[in-house]
Amino acid sequence: MAGFRALAEQVRNPRLVAAQRRTALRKCLERFAPYGHRATWHHLCSRVGIAPQDRDPDPERLVVALAELEEARTLWLAYEEEFAARRRREKHDGIRQPSAIDDWHRRTWGGCDIVPCESPQRHPAARLAVVLRNMIAAMESGRPRRDCPVCGGTRFAWLPDPAGPPASGPACRECGVVAPASVLTAEVLTAAGRVRSGRTVVAA
Repeated sequence: MAGFRALAEQVRNPRLVAAQRRTALRKCLERFAPYGHRATWHHLCSRVGIAPQDRDPDPERLVVALAELEEARTLWLAYEEEFAARRRREKHDGIRQPSAIDDWHRRTWGGCDIVPCESPQRHPAARLAVVLRNMIAAMESGRPRRDCPVCGGTRFAWLPDPAGPPASGPACRECGVVAPASVLTAEVLTAAGRVRSGRTVVAA
């Protein structure tokens, strides 16, 4: 099975027809898709001006979409390396109790659904790297906040447990991101209507 870099080369390969290059880009999303596969694809298509269902898109637009995806992936891989180095230092110092960021990192390992969105059609308009940088900074700060770490919106609605992705959580009404509960204050989670078994549940 081809890796991300090999697939990226196929996207750039002028000897391949547009349909093959499109397929290669879609397969890149099986290896790295910050919003989840469908939402990341919709985001990239919106950013470069191609229809998500277009089977014969402009190859140059596919290359532009790939460049945005690669920028975000480079940022994420660097973060994963820094995270792994920090955990090694902490374990060496006897700090083994997992934190909220450790839990978030475990769920996002590999680069898929790092910042899940409420639906494939609702996602931030900013570049993927900008969104990832904002979310990483919010998680690493360790300080719960009252606004969305991605867009600054202050209205959230709690998504119930679904049959599939995205996971349940507080969805920003402005950009559609489902933020980690640990990044928001208890008051925000209560206002969002976090409910379990018929009662509101507030994060510790």
